[in-house]
Amino acid sequence: MKPAAALAALLLSTTVQALTVDTADDRFWVERQQGPTADGALDVTGEPAPTERRRPDREVPVPLPPADAPVDLNARSGLSPVRPIENWQPTQGAPVPDRWRLISNLGVMRDQILNPYEQNTLKGDKPIRGHDEFLVVLAISDTVFEPRSIPTPVAPQAPDRAGANGIFGGDTQNAFLQSVILSLIYLKGDTTFRPPDIEFHITPVFNFNHAHVQENRALRVDPRESTTRRETFIGMQELFADYHIRNVSDRYDFDSVRFGIQPISLDFRGFLFQDLPISARLFGTRDNNRWQYNLLWARRLEKDTNSGLNAINRTPREDDLFAANLYRQDWPVLGFTSQALIAHNRNREGGDFFFDRNGFLARPASLGTERGRNYQVTYLGANGDGHFGRDNLTVSGYLAVGHETRGVFKDASRDILAGFAAAEWSRDYDWIRARVSALWASGDDDPYDSTANGFDAVFENPIFAGADTSYWIRQGVPLIGGGGVTLSTRNGVLNNLRTSKEHGQSNFANPGTMLLGVGGDFDLTPELRLSTNFNHLWFADTTVVEVARNQGGISKSIGWDLSTALIWRPFQNQNAVLRLSYAQLLPGAGFEALFPDEDAYSLLANVTFTY
Repeated sequence: MKPAAALAALLLSTTVQALTVDTADDRFWVERQQGPTADGALDVTGEPAPTERRRPDREVPVPLPPADAPVDLNARSGLSPVRPIENWQPTQGAPVPDRWRLISNLGVMRDQILNPYEQNTLKGDKPIRGHDEFLVVLAISDTVFEPRSIPTPVAPQAPDRAGANGIFGGDTQNAFLQSVILSLIYLKGDTTFRPPDIEFHITPVFNFNHAHVQENRALRVDPRESTTRRETFIGMQELFADYHIRNVSDRYDFDSVRFGIQPISLDFRGFLFQDLPISARLFGTRDNNRWQYNLLWARRLEKDTNSGLNAINRTPREDDLFAANLYRQDWPVLGFTSQALIAHNRNREGGDFFFDRNGFLARPASLGTERGRNYQVTYLGANGDGHFGRDNLTVSGYLAVGHETRGVFKDASRDILAGFAAAEWSRDYDWIRARVSALWASGDDDPYDSTANGFDAVFENPIFAGADTSYWIRQGVPLIGGGGVTLSTRNGVLNNLRTSKEHGQSNFANPGTMLLGVGGDFDLTPELRLSTNFNHLWFADTTVVEVARNQGGISKSIGWDLSTALIWRPFQNQNAVLRLSYAQLLPGAGFEALFPDEDAYSLLANVTFTY
């Protein structure tokens, strides 16, 4: 025998093994001769390969498994014998309960109504009926306490303080607001990977507000009224139906339509329009959600004066908004979303004489000619939000063109041509985020010519440069001695000389706004964040302010707006958020000229609980 054949015979001489196999009924021994393939070829010993095996306690032959059956490697290696590895078999489908009840039956999750972190039917974790109907309940308690100092005029009819004969009175105020928001959402459809087929939202808000000031006639037009005001109001912030028209791809790109009172934000930071009007909206996605589109008609609702909530018991305003926007994700780079927008605002309230709930004239504004006007203005906008590598960037730009039947200061029609640009850059350094903000809104350099150049939005609510932590954005500072208007509206950054954001008309005869600021967010702990903002503000052009005040030589500098806030989330989530902020305006020469020796600060304590 050749050496190679002898070695092979020696190695394979141990192939007869005793193999122990466990079955469901008994334990048996199997003798198996390792041999050739199933076609009867000879093994290396020259003997025919066995075609069957026998159990010692039975005479019935047991057929050998096919030659490609799994081999017990443990038996060959001398380890404790175990069942051989079985061949893979395709998974067989079998009916099982739906995925929500299956989880419950396994005991992994229990339905706990009061615990939003366990399986909760009221949070849409399980159907309320059938297998595709869900209910989501959201409840929010929002509490605000706000002491502040705002320039306040002395009541011209009857000041209630001895010696109060000047223009400016006591400027100390405080406000308390308690809102309870209840949101009920009904969904029908398999919402795991696709939009729901039908969706209904209803969100009433219950508000109580209390205000106290030093000067009479600051809260109500009647000087006999108290310097304290307490009111309650119920507003309807959402009431809409959403219908899923169709899916247009296997990745669930879709077309849907939504009608009713619904939240609308035309850009990323709320510069142009962010409100809850009654509206009809067609929207959807394409190319695996890379393209998103919206077509919109909206009519603004009247607001309650003191709570700012929708007053559905009043006739909607004759103020319509038509808009179309298109989003492109990951353009021009991965992680950045770009948007193109066209919006048209048509206001036909020139014949209104509207007084707010406190008795003050809101339309037309008590400024200039004090006569009503209609206007149509089209906004062409480009916006972007995302990151370029480590650098986060938000940019926004608008061109406003249109026409108004009468100017605020000129009793003749005027064309509208105005511009706006804003940008905010930030970068994260471990637990610190640094920010730089810049904003420009054009001002009107001649309120008596044929073109209005002051930029104004439809209904702004900017999330920018500190937002409502900032003094200038948070507070509405009145233009005392220049009419019943504010320099900038509450929760607004634009110096637009409107009576209010809620009731007033857009005003394109305004001094414009410039802002440059720096800020930072510091995550001191996972629960605690410190946020700071240092903004410098200017008028873009002071001509309109000088005309309104009949006062020349007003500087553009408004001053430094310094603010800081502590935000504490004790459970590291949004279910409980406590915020304490302080803002101080260090007056510039322009503010000093308008409000000599006036202090300007605000303290804001806000507690929000969410279920």
